[in-house]
Amino acid sequence: MTLFYSKTNNKLLAIGFALVTLGSLLADAAPKPNIVFIFSDDHASQTIGAYNGRLSDFVRENKITPNIDRLAEQGAVFDRSFCGTALCSPSRATVLTGVHSHISGVVGLNQPIPKDLWTFPPALQAAGYQTALFGKWHLESEPVGFDLYRVLHRQGQYWDPIFSGPDGLKEKDTGYTTDIITDRALAWLEARDKSKPFILMVQHKAPHEPCEPPPRYYKLLADVDLPEPPTLFDDFSGRTSSAKKFNFTVNRLNLKTTLKVLPAGQTPRKVPASDRAAWLDAFGERNKAFQKADLKGADLIRWKYQEYFKDYLRTIKAVDDSVGRLTDYLGEKGLDNNTVIIYASDQGFFIGEHGWYNKHWIYEESISMPLILRWPAVVKPGTRIQQMVQNIDYAPTFMELAGLKAPDSVQGRSLVPLLRGETPADWRHEVYYHAPKAAVPAHYGIRTERYTLVHFYEVNEWELFDLQKDPQQLNCVYDNPEYAKTCEGLKRELTQLRSRYQVPDEVIITKKSRKKK
Repeated sequence: MTLFYSKTNNKLLAIGFALVTLGSLLADAAPKPNIVFIFSDDHASQTIGAYNGRLSDFVRENKITPNIDRLAEQGAVFDRSFCGTALCSPSRATVLTGVHSHISGVVGLNQPIPKDLWTFPPALQAAGYQTALFGKWHLESEPVGFDLYRVLHRQGQYWDPIFSGPDGLKEKDTGYTTDIITDRALAWLEARDKSKPFILMVQHKAPHEPCEPPPRYYKLLADVDLPEPPTLFDDFSGRTSSAKKFNFTVNRLNLKTTLKVLPAGQTPRKVPASDRAAWLDAFGERNKAFQKADLKGADLIRWKYQEYFKDYLRTIKAVDDSVGRLTDYLGEKGLDNNTVIIYASDQGFFIGEHGWYNKHWIYEESISMPLILRWPAVVKPGTRIQQMVQNIDYAPTFMELAGLKAPDSVQGRSLVPLLRGETPADWRHEVYYHAPKAAVPAHYGIRTERYTLVHFYEVNEWELFDLQKDPQQLNCVYDNPEYAKTCEGLKRELTQLRSRYQVPDEVIITKKSRKKK
């Protein structure tokens, strides 16, 4: 035993070097970081200014995501971030459990996480973290491991939301849901036990359809046009028959319920009475002009594209306001340096590409999910991380941030080494994806740094895309002899991935359907 005398506090410090290294002593002395996890729904990374997507320039120019972009400037952007299933409930279960949907059993909407399956919140709670959750949950099981939670019922609604809590407690708030979720999160931050580290999960409904913006943004983007995707009128001639089977097309958007084309003087019933005048001022004149134009064919599709995605961006603008309010609070309270702030979404979204909106597919716009992280004590401002990451990695990352280790059953890996500028030699170069039979034909596949290989297993159709030569995924090269060896190698990798992730031979399709080989 070696003894040291400290003149500053007149105490003897006893350090047993046989058991404790100086490095571990310093690590133990350092305060555990707080974590604020802001999670939106269906937010495409290309509609964030900090990314380099098709609409990123437009978003920056029109100041849609200045607060999210500020996080990126001060922290790290994951440029290759993917989900394992582009569907709300499975993705949310994966974030909590660190395993793919075939392991969690959450393969469709509104399904429960099994009670015996590990999730990270109870582990952080047991380690002394205060834990809180506000907003969208979208799982049938009740949240566990939270000191306090208030969650929306299933999808929730944009106005006057009803929140559920423990023991069936229900509370109704008046106002716009994105703002209310933020209000509740800030109130909890103010009232929490200041002596303990915390994890706060702020989970927005927005920008999930029906994309209802708050009155302050009704007229945002009214006088500008969104850049049109070159594949808005895709004919799918270069792909299999499976790619044509999708009902979520811009052409099919409902004029009344989704695009708000209503008779003169009428507003959607969900709009509060106090906001109806503002709504009519913004959308009433637009509707008059639309009805007078009597658009048909391609002109009608173009109009639908403009109006739907302007509302989508307006709801994102409100989410960005939430990010700003939370980050400003942390700065004002002196918490920002030791707080990890994460912005992510449960999956990507088609912004008119291939004539689509929504998600589900393995294709780029759907599988790509935004992930931005600020950690001033560790992450250098302006960091761009190119390694392939997936939502199975979130749970082990939260664990390591808290000084804990995830159990061996977790299939993801902590992102902390990447944040420190270290890339493990065995870091992945591919991700696994599975889409259950729902809005799209059931399929699974592999996305590598250059290729996407997908198997529509019910009809035994395969697609292969060379993302380097064909980033818009228009031309399937599966049957091209020049790609024969590439295809063989990718199939081997896919088989190895399915074995590594313990994917059953009988692929789970949905909760109620029969399993099919």
